[in-house]
Amino acid sequence: MFSFLFRKKQDTSYFPLTTDIHSHILPGIDDGAPNVEASIELIKGLMSVGVTKSIATPHIISDLYRNTPETIGNALQVLRDELKRQEIDFEVSAAAEYMLDGYFFELLQNKQPLLTIKDNIVLTEFSYALMPNQPSQYSFELSLAGYKPILAHPERYPYYFNNNSMYHQLVEMGFSLQLNLLSLTGYYGKEALKAAKYMLKNNLYSYIGTDLHHPRHLEVLIHPVNRAVFREHLANKDWNSSIGV
Repeated sequence: MFSFLFRKKQDTSYFPLTTDIHSHILPGIDDGAPNVEASIELIKGLMSVGVTKSIATPHIISDLYRNTPETIGNALQVLRDELKRQEIDFEVSAAAEYMLDGYFFELLQNKQPLLTIKDNIVLTEFSYALMPNQPSQYSFELSLAGYKPILAHPERYPYYFNNNSMYHQLVEMGFSLQLNLLSLTGYYGKEALKAAKYMLKNNLYSYIGTDLHHPRHLEVLIHPVNRAVFREHLANKDWNSSIGV
């Protein structure tokens, strides 16, 4: 009786990563930070929970964001210059988040070098609206070209809800799976949360990331209640260490 009086105060200082491998903090080139001032505010928020490095991954999508190494490199330099000007000690580099669409496979067929997280590791995503017909073929073509694909936020694809076997199949096809931290907070809904918990329980995720786009995302990510949720589900693994970043 009254045992709650003697419970230790819950430690909410935990955040499960120091290097973020999935974010949209580069200024003005996709649906993330609209300008460099917004980029800096997002970075300051990440720093407040112990993140020291971000690999920014702007979208490359055929009908929305046809970013190139040049557009991404230019935005990266603008951000780096502003970090230096403000004397903010935060390391930022850039890769991309590739939608696996026709434009992407044109790049692959034309042997255009892809922007990678590290070495030959490339971040990819599926359409939310249309279930891919042959994800195994996607993985095969990437492998044939010398790349190892990470599939971003599989828990958010509605066509896989209540089809847990598909998550196992994706791993068997050669995709490494990356969890969005926000999914564990319920931000994307109950079904995404349920799927995320299933994949964690079955050790299907290899990586985690913030997928940070804007201040609302940041507010949820750094809230003490949600950091306690991250501790509950993620503290048993050294996340992203296998990628060596």
